Amino acid sequence: MKVLVTLAAAAALMATPAATGMSVDAPVAHAPRAAAVGHVAIVQAVPGADVDVAVDGKTVASGVAPGKVLGPYKLSVGEHELDFSGPDGLSQATTLDVVAGSNQDVVLHLPASVGGEAEVTSYQTPTEPIGPGKARVLVAHTANVAPADVRVDGKVVFSNIANGEFATADVPAGEHVVALLPTGESGPVILGPLTVDLTASTITMVYAIGNPDDDTMTLVAHGATLAADGSLVPSTIATGSAGLASDVRVRTFGRTTS
Repeated sequence: MKVLVTLAAAAALMATPAATGMSVDAPVAHAPRAAAVGHVAIVQAVPGADVDVAVDGKTVASGVAPGKVLGPYKLSVGEHELDFSGPDGLSQATTLDVVAGSNQDVVLHLPASVGGEAEVTSYQTPTEPIGPGKARVLVAHTANVAPADVRVDGKVVFSNIANGEFATADVPAGEHVVALLPTGESGPVILGPLTVDLTASTITMVYAIGNPDDDTMTLVAHGATLAADGSLVPSTIATGSAGLASDVRVRTFGRTTS
């Protein structure tokens, strides 16, 4: 199977930035100042469930399908409560600490154990400056399987990543072949091989979700452009369709967000 994920500068495919509707009080001053906020994307990584999402008690999305990325939402600095609810008693909540200028993902996903309850894990976007001709990836294990190795271009580069864990790397821009395999094994492949086309000066957040035993194994990815000073130009893509049994091409389209 071949899946092509191409990040254009400031690209977006499915996810649409949305405001939470919450107000932030600005300090009184002679000249207006921008409110301190952080950006939060929400990833629905539970196969077979349409989920409702609430932030600070207010519903921001209903019936969110598996593989969809919401946001990024602009949230004021401080603690925020995120609640998830869905079929078969699915109910999870987390408290998120938002720092000014931060970028992070909140992922609702299944645990490693089959039949376990959904979990919520947060991931900070690595926005440090990146060298010329390089692209950055964060690969997270949020699938319903045991620890796994990530093989890139035929070599294991991330080893024994357990559910909820992640690894990051700066790699040469261009096409790379990626596969997810059981730790220490040469096969069978859990996910892939996937051909991933990474654009220079971008960050791609990649989540492996689902379970290969019931054909729900899927790749969800979204990303943004990294500025030379390590800041982020917010933009997102969501794939959510890299099934093991299909040959799906996923391509992004340029769109700048703020």
